[in-house]
Amino acid sequence: MKRREFLKIAGFTVFGSTFINPVSYINSKSITRSTSKMKLRFYPYTLELKHVFTVATASRRTTPVMMTEIEYEGVVGYGEASMPPYLGESHQTAADFLSKVDLSQFDDPFKTEEILAYIDSIAPGNPAAKASVDIALHDLIGKLIGQPWYKLYGLAPEKTPYTSFTIGIDKPDVVRQKVKEAEKFKILKVKLGLDNDKEMIETIRSVTDKPLRCDVNQGWKDKEYALRMIEWLATKNVELIEQPMPKEWIDEHAWLKERSPLPIIGDEAVQRLKDIRKAHGVYHGVNIKLMKCTGMREAYKSIMLARAFDMKVMIGCMTETSCAISAAAHISPLVDWADLDGAELISNDLFDGVKIIDGKVTLNNRPGIGIIKKQ
Repeated sequence: MKRREFLKIAGFTVFGSTFINPVSYINSKSITRSTSKMKLRFYPYTLELKHVFTVATASRRTTPVMMTEIEYEGVVGYGEASMPPYLGESHQTAADFLSKVDLSQFDDPFKTEEILAYIDSIAPGNPAAKASVDIALHDLIGKLIGQPWYKLYGLAPEKTPYTSFTIGIDKPDVVRQKVKEAEKFKILKVKLGLDNDKEMIETIRSVTDKPLRCDVNQGWKDKEYALRMIEWLATKNVELIEQPMPKEWIDEHAWLKERSPLPIIGDEAVQRLKDIRKAHGVYHGVNIKLMKCTGMREAYKSIMLARAFDMKVMIGCMTETSCAISAAAHISPLVDWADLDGAELISNDLFDGVKIIDGKVTLNNRPGIGIIKKQ
């Protein structure tokens, strides 16, 4: 999205008594909310995907994101809101929400519980926009302390998991090309849920025997069919199944969980912390994403609660820059599975951050979430 187009949807913005004139925005890098100590800036960006990304519910070539920065005493923390259109957030909704954020009431960025509770209270919904503030705040705090977040969490970097690489629904020749491009990854995540599920699997199996994880994105509409498919997939070196049926089908998922030879993981059905308790007994595990749960703070709490219920945990992502991917990576030593390939799927990353080395999420020792903005 061009900046001039963004102005048309964002309109005039009022921050308390501070009026931001769109003309001044054109001549500046981004919108700034100035306070005595803390400054929040945000600007729109559009991720370009390397391939058309198709799941059971939609296809797209781009993903809108909103980038955020929080500055405090000369130190800047970076954040990101990734907003696939089917989830209901956009450049406009993110701009509207972030325009309401007033950090001038807080004199200390380390008051994370208080600050992020305030952010969550501004308006319902908007989880990705809220996550962009959460991530920037965590990055800022880590930089102020001079330590990476995995150390602040008390986690061992060598315990990061291997991440899967996502193969979207496509024609056989394109699927084979995607598998070839994913050579460095040891695990593949396959999107299913249309009428070519078996063709997708057989095509991949014609070129690799790597372990697979299957994400149906609510695409199966019959529990008996879902069970038959899962039993077949269990013979194809598949490790788990994400969200096989519509998220509203609680009883059907509980029925499937009791019979499935593979773990059933809740994704669309599990958004915020409160949904973890509801998922207990319905799914074997949950997929936690920063963009769903409002950021690192609630993601950490969600993992702890899921563990208390003896549930498996995956940490996932949307298509994101290395900013949000790196933030999630710092929590990844706590989980069973990772799907943190979002930055690998785009061609215009803004940051240098966490790396995927031989398929493994690999942290660095930079403070905060471990990213450097590219020039």
